[in-house]
Amino acid sequence: MEISLPQVAEMLHSANTIVLTAHVHPDGDSLGSMLALYEALQADGKKVYMLLDDVVPATYHFLPNWKKISKPVDNDRFTTDLLVVLDASDIERIGKVQNTVKAPILNLDHHISNTRFADYYYIDSKAAATGEIILALLNLMNSKVTADIGTCLYTAIATDCGFFRYANTTASTLHYAADLVDAGAQPQVISEALEQRSIANLITLTKVLQTIETHYEGKIAIMTISPDLLNDPDENTEGFINYARSIEGVEIAILFRAIDERTVRISFRSHRADVSQVALTFGGGGHIRAAGCTIHDTLENAIEQVLPVAIAQIR
Repeated sequence: MEISLPQVAEMLHSANTIVLTAHVHPDGDSLGSMLALYEALQADGKKVYMLLDDVVPATYHFLPNWKKISKPVDNDRFTTDLLVVLDASDIERIGKVQNTVKAPILNLDHHISNTRFADYYYIDSKAAATGEIILALLNLMNSKVTADIGTCLYTAIATDCGFFRYANTTASTLHYAADLVDAGAQPQVISEALEQRSIANLITLTKVLQTIETHYEGKIAIMTISPDLLNDPDENTEGFINYARSIEGVEIAILFRAIDERTVRISFRSHRADVSQVALTFGGGGHIRAAGCTIHDTLENAIEQVLPVAIAQIR
């Protein structure tokens, strides 16, 4: 059932025990939104847990309270008042959490491809990030936006709009960012933390760049990451796809990352094409110009399946 933001605030106010989660392969928006809401609800006297069916990338270890995020364990079961799913457009995106927590589901999201899977949902596809929704919610709840919350939400918003370079950046986005800086977020500290990469990660990048191929008269560029290219299976490859997107003449960039022999995570970026529709074809979703999905097949077969759909999107 679709509900309003004041109704979201009332649901959170009425619940005593709350589990927060977000999508697998977490990014700045999912993590920043979850950690900010965690602190605000804790301050309001709620018993709050954070579950994530993935590891927190080292890039985001500067965010306050990230160590309090737990990974669901097989056979564990939580019965709580509410499960809040942040920044996820379908139930599969939260992995094992869906089978770990027994509770009504509240979904807060901004993806245009959201499948309305939750018992209750608030979706604002005009928001640049779920972080914008969380900030509006905290303001509505009269929650104090601390410096830590400001850091988390600034990270959420800035990363999802390319540090205010992408088309989803609006005047409201900039106003929100200014408010968060006033609350104590330090843009230079956040950007420097996000820019840090290990030497090993840079070496991985050089290998991945060598996999770039162009298709359909140079309008589509793909990159592939096989497990043997990584020093660590959990290595952060966020941002790699932007190198393919920046190639002159490329309309759609696609990154195929093989997790194992039968699991491939796929990221899409575009300049004008609606890649959320491409992702939806394979059970994924996202934004018009940034989306993703997972295909349970070999890397080679995943490429063969996805390329024709991507080409059709720009014909």
